[in-house]
Amino acid sequence: MNTKKPKSLTARVIAGMLAGILTGFVIQFLFADNAFINDYIVNGLFEVGGKIFVASLMMLVVPLVFVSLVCGTSSLKDLSTLGRMGGKTLAFYVITTAVAITLALTMGTVFQPGAGADLTAASSFQSAEAPSLGQVIINMFPTNPINAMAEGKTLQIIVFAVLFGIAISLSGKAGERIASLFNDLNEVIMKLVTLLMYVAPYGVFCLMAKLFTGLGLSAILNLAGYFAVLAGTLIIHGLVTYSIMLKSFTGLNPMIFLRKMKDAIMFAFSTASSNATIPVSMETVKNRMGVENRVSSFTVPLGATINMDGTAIMQGVATAFIAQAFNIDLTMGDYLMVILTATLASIGTAGVPGVGLIMLAMVLNQVGLPLEGIALIMGVDRLLDMIRTAVNITGDCAVTVIVAKSEGALDESKFADPAAGKKEEEVQLSHA
Repeated sequence: MNTKKPKSLTARVIAGMLAGILTGFVIQFLFADNAFINDYIVNGLFEVGGKIFVASLMMLVVPLVFVSLVCGTSSLKDLSTLGRMGGKTLAFYVITTAVAITLALTMGTVFQPGAGADLTAASSFQSAEAPSLGQVIINMFPTNPINAMAEGKTLQIIVFAVLFGIAISLSGKAGERIASLFNDLNEVIMKLVTLLMYVAPYGVFCLMAKLFTGLGLSAILNLAGYFAVLAGTLIIHGLVTYSIMLKSFTGLNPMIFLRKMKDAIMFAFSTASSNATIPVSMETVKNRMGVENRVSSFTVPLGATINMDGTAIMQGVATAFIAQAFNIDLTMGDYLMVILTATLASIGTAGVPGVGLIMLAMVLNQVGLPLEGIALIMGVDRLLDMIRTAVNITGDCAVTVIVAKSEGALDESKFADPAAGKKEEEVQLSHA
């Protein structure tokens, strides 16, 4: 009789991640010139496997966001609850972003990562033009909701889902029948998330192996100061700032929260995409932390779209780094302008491809710093982007728990239960 306890998802994902990193380094240092391995293993097996995994996650985002948000909105008996919940969520997201950029500027000023750097030889950087805030607001409202879903425009999907859910809640018996259908659909989609988690370790392995096979370690060594300050600031914000917020506003144990975030953090780190991590983030806050769907269905997708604390930290450290490298002194007024611009830009550029670099270009222009500095720091941005994404989704989940607690939509016994969510993650593949 085999009594061996199966490994948890966390342990299997960590094993896949470490194995991928080790494989990538081995190939880079021992088989860099091997055409067969590069063509068929790295650019074949690893790239295909990793892209299929990310595509599978992205495949679930639109149906999960739409169905879950319709379920959550249609269950609201008092529609004023939606406005109150939305106001709290936006306020917390803006505040955490402002705190993040302030912390980043402080760390960048104290540790001087750009002192003595030579950016005069950096190549030029051409930034795409960011839309105006007014245009972003206009673009939130879909002219064709089906097209918005096809193109994965999260803000437009959120707006349509909220309106559709409100209409269901006001439609009496017909609305109740439709709401029941959406609740059943939500259960099926969450089971799809569970199925995907079973193959997650293999997808994570492929992503890590492909990344670390081509990761330029020389670029990291050349920018060691910038890399260390930025990575350190991201870790401090993710572990300390959110823990203080959670304890202050809810009284809950931050260590329990962080332990339950492990899987979502690793998914975010592997994919470097907040949107791709939405299914895992929602599963985490609902099944492991006890947040009701009416809150998580709204706060998590919205946070993945507009809450960019990790990106804001990058802007702060990069601004200090570039200013120091070009020997340009920034005044207190300049620093305040950076905080304001970066905070507003985190919402104003939502949904724009290459959003981090566009936002940074906006900030640098605002305080008169040369954009050429961006070209150099791009060399280490891929690895730092993975850490930024992990911080972003941790902030999304922390705000979700805080808002849920304030709305009486948090099961504290489930939050405190270390085994919560394990049963929901189980699926009997033998019956398939």
